[in-house]
Amino acid sequence: MAKKKKKKVVGGAGVIASNRKARHDYTILETYECGIALVGTEVKSLREGKASLVEAFATVDDGEVWLRHLHIPEYSQGSWTNHSPRRVRKLLLHRREIDSIMGKVRDGRKTLVPLSLYFKGGKLKVELGLAEGKQAYDKRQSIKRRTEEREIVRDLGRKIKGVHA
Repeated sequence: MAKKKKKKVVGGAGVIASNRKARHDYTILETYECGIALVGTEVKSLREGKASLVEAFATVDDGEVWLRHLHIPEYSQGSWTNHSPRRVRKLLLHRREIDSIMGKVRDGRKTLVPLSLYFKGGKLKVELGLAEGKQAYDKRQSIKRRTEEREIVRDLGRKIKGVHA
């Protein structure tokens, strides 16, 4: 079987990375779309479709939102101008959004988790989720609910096929 090639993100459209585990581990209460401050080689590396949101999270420090542990590998064609792969990056939000997020995160029960990284109109955007951690029993209930919904859809499909056959 041939190896799948990674698609190059052309013309600034498409999802570069998504954090699927975040939706499993957290209940997403709100989402925010925000820009991100990058250096040149980071953008080039992202246009090649390389990034990882696995351990990434956001914090609010001194009235600014920072994205930590986002892994953008060094640009393959870069030289001494390459960036550090896990540097702290500033997220670009409106002041009222930052104030709202600060008020919600302050109690300590909620956190900011990046859900996806994508280009929109040639600019890189991060979908940031205000999340609350799930307990083990919440995760089991989510899995059970998804399984039941899948079985219902499967049964409906069988009934429809049986009627037309």
